[in-house]
Amino acid sequence: MRADRGVKLKDMARALDVTPAYLSALEHGQRGKPSRYFVRRVCAFFNIIWDDAEALELLAQLSHPRVVVDTAGLDSRRTELANRLAKGIAALPDETVERWLGELGELGK
Repeated sequence: MRADRGVKLKDMARALDVTPAYLSALEHGQRGKPSRYFVRRVCAFFNIIWDDAEALELLAQLSHPRVVVDTAGLDSRRTELANRLAKGIAALPDETVERWLGELGELGK
């Protein structure tokens, strides 16, 4: 969001009263979940409300620097899927990612 809006890392970090190193680590998935308070400050910084703010809060709650999928007890196809996804997730086209996220969202209903 920061890069898409043309905001410099150091400027956003200063406005949020965090270090540029912390903000960079957070953006690159090298830090754990940000606090709810921090997420709200980011929403205020970008002046986002309602659905966009809710989506950002959900993303923050799901955030984890190292995701682990426990395949113990799963069948071979699910284990294969987990391993192939781990190896190839960076190369997935955006359309595939969006489609899969939509399908996974349906599982929670």
